[in-house]
Amino acid sequence: MEARKNEAPVNAQVPQELSGVLGLKPLVWSKAKVFTQAFLKKSIPSGSKSDVKEILSHKALVLEYGRKNTKCKQKKAKGLNAKQKRDLKIFDIKPEHQKYELFLPLHDLWKQYITDLCNGLQPNTNPQLVQGKLLKADLHGAIIKVVRSKCAAYVGLTGILIQEFKHIFKIITKKDKLKVIPKRLSVFEIEVNGFVSHIYGSGIEQRASERSAKKFKYKGAIDL
Repeated sequence: MEARKNEAPVNAQVPQELSGVLGLKPLVWSKAKVFTQAFLKKSIPSGSKSDVKEILSHKALVLEYGRKNTKCKQKKAKGLNAKQKRDLKIFDIKPEHQKYELFLPLHDLWKQYITDLCNGLQPNTNPQLVQGKLLKADLHGAIIKVVRSKCAAYVGLTGILIQEFKHIFKIITKKDKLKVIPKRLSVFEIEVNGFVSHIYGSGIEQRASERSAKKFKYKGAIDL
């Protein structure tokens, strides 16, 4: 459709004499225009001056930057690895704490814990049920005895289990001696409320937390 002859385009410049009648003042673009042109030249990687003029003529520019997210991401505290813990002697038990009677309350707590775990440990309780529970239970506080071992020096050692690691048990004897016993190639006896169970150390070379989720196969013997 053709525009009427007497109609001016919407974006046409207002005549100077009409500007005076309407009280319109010319816009001062000097500072803003200089800044905007410099900003575009710096921001636009390529393009001619005509491109810049085209943008200035037909595009609205937002000259304010959005605020950056100043929230710091919380980093999870990184714990010590096993070597660092050993170097700091975190697992070492002080000589003054290596007393059998100091750990008797721990043994009493363990007996209550294992009794509850086995639903009361009645005389008619299935021994295999007790065996299965012991294999997955936390043994800290249990009284264990070495009944067989590849190293004869360990046989007969008895005490309260005070620390368990992946490959070793640490027990405190009635003579207040701290003993370190390897699990591998050793058989341990645990007695609780008249139930006696034998645990093959080679089959539980895991941490206590890992044993709770493991499925065990019952074996009658191991090579010593």
